Amino acid sequence: MKRVLAVMLTVLLAAGLLFGCGRGDRVKKNGFGLYYLNRDKTELVKVPYEIQSEEMEEQISEVLGKLVSPDADAEDYYTPFKKGVKIEQAVIDGKQVQVHFNKKYSSLKSSDEVLLRASVVKTLVQISGVSYVSFFVGDEPLMGADNNPIGLMRGEDFVQNIGSSLHSYETVTLTLYFANKNGDKLVEETVSNVRYNTNISMDRLILEQLLKGPASSDAYPTVPQNVKILSVSTKDQVCYVNFDKELLNVKTNVKPEVLIYSIVNSITAGGSTSQVQISINGESNINFGESVKLDKPLSRNLDIVEGEEKE
Repeated sequence: MKRVLAVMLTVLLAAGLLFGCGRGDRVKKNGFGLYYLNRDKTELVKVPYEIQSEEMEEQISEVLGKLVSPDADAEDYYTPFKKGVKIEQAVIDGKQVQVHFNKKYSSLKSSDEVLLRASVVKTLVQISGVSYVSFFVGDEPLMGADNNPIGLMRGEDFVQNIGSSLHSYETVTLTLYFANKNGDKLVEETVSNVRYNTNISMDRLILEQLLKGPASSDAYPTVPQNVKILSVSTKDQVCYVNFDKELLNVKTNVKPEVLIYSIVNSITAGGSTSQVQISINGESNINFGESVKLDKPLSRNLDIVEGEEKE
């Protein structure tokens, strides 16, 4: 349950913030810092800061205000907020902070947007009780380049994105699970040298590669490419994946449990989670294909993988 409080900030670019569900958690003071733009405004720098507030709402208000309006005598760092970009409200929902920006946010250049996003997320998650941050433009969730919501963001999502590596690309080897010819078992496929932008999470990367289909002629697709990933987030070792309704309209000879566990096994093999909660248009109280219940997080299942011994 959310309780919204009005907290006015006298800052250069933001006029006010709204908060809800406050708790008396103290900030993790060891190594706390605010993430600003460097002198060239091309990278982020962490500036040590001793937070003064005690309550969570006040802590968030304080650090966001400082990000928007740094100290007047600051010479080596600058605010990541471009002129006209304002925070309209922020809402605390459990361990998540939802930050709502005005529509001017949509006009940011890609490089400026990523820097601002990394700055806010990496600063806020240092506060005790804050594990995730989500961005909204007005009341609409922030969308990525693939027209899917960015979803919940963690500090780790930007671990590669400070300094010169902010816009870097890396390669990774993934273990993905597709269907066999009969559609009644999973087959494992190793995909090497997958090049990806370090701004996306590993779980989303795995799903995107899964939707592209297998490279091997011995494996067959499970999730059609027309299915959209609405959001991907992680909390307490559970990856939450939300697909659009097209997942319910899949017509294939692949058994329902094979399709679902191609998702679960692929994510748990290469991501940082041990379970996957699948929802469709935000609903998880669903029996997929009338045989697979999606109402609870699912763990890896090797029983339906060809050549695997039962654990």
